Amino acid sequence: MVSSAAIAAAAAIALGMVMTPGPNMIYLASRTITQGRRAGLISLGGVATGFAVYVSVTTAGLSAVFAAVPAGYTAIKVGGALYLLWLAVQAVRPGGATAFAPKELPADRPRRLYTMGLVTSLLNPKIAVLYVSLLPQLADPAAGPVAPQILLLGLTQVAVAVTVNGLVVLSAGSIAGFLARRPGWQRAQRYLMGTVLAALAVRIGLDRSRAAFTA
Repeated sequence: MVSSAAIAAAAAIALGMVMTPGPNMIYLASRTITQGRRAGLISLGGVATGFAVYVSVTTAGLSAVFAAVPAGYTAIKVGGALYLLWLAVQAVRPGGATAFAPKELPADRPRRLYTMGLVTSLLNPKIAVLYVSLLPQLADPAAGPVAPQILLLGLTQVAVAVTVNGLVVLSAGSIAGFLARRPGWQRAQRYLMGTVLAALAVRIGLDRSRAAFTA
């Protein structure tokens, strides 16, 4: 059985990553502000489904594949780092969108809202790195079968991420209004977002660890 320390570590990692503005947060805030909370919650359902997909494939041993083929793992990390760096540049450039001051999105039907949330989640490099590199390392073969441990660790991440993103959906309008009335805060939020994204990109890019998964 997975240890309580491992669960706490998974929760801490998940919280740190979800609090860093990224594709999921930007999309959910944008959708909520432009189309309302119902649209944001439907989109969140798609995002949560993407998390569930990562939990499933990681439990099935995806990390073992990347451990056996280091080039694939390296490609995931480099691609993710470059994507996060691009997001950082977009955030700090003049007129760049922020999580709570996004560009208008066209109104979409529920099916498309769900699908876009799912695609955004699946293509989120932070989540890919989290499941390929970090969570499998928290499993302890000496504590029993690894697959159930990975499943529980993954579900811990899902619970944390869905809770935080749900709060983003419920409060996006209020936060956007606050920032709209205070341009200085909006600029500070934009530069903070860009700095955090760039720092995460550098950290991922310089990380020399390999994916670890013991069956």
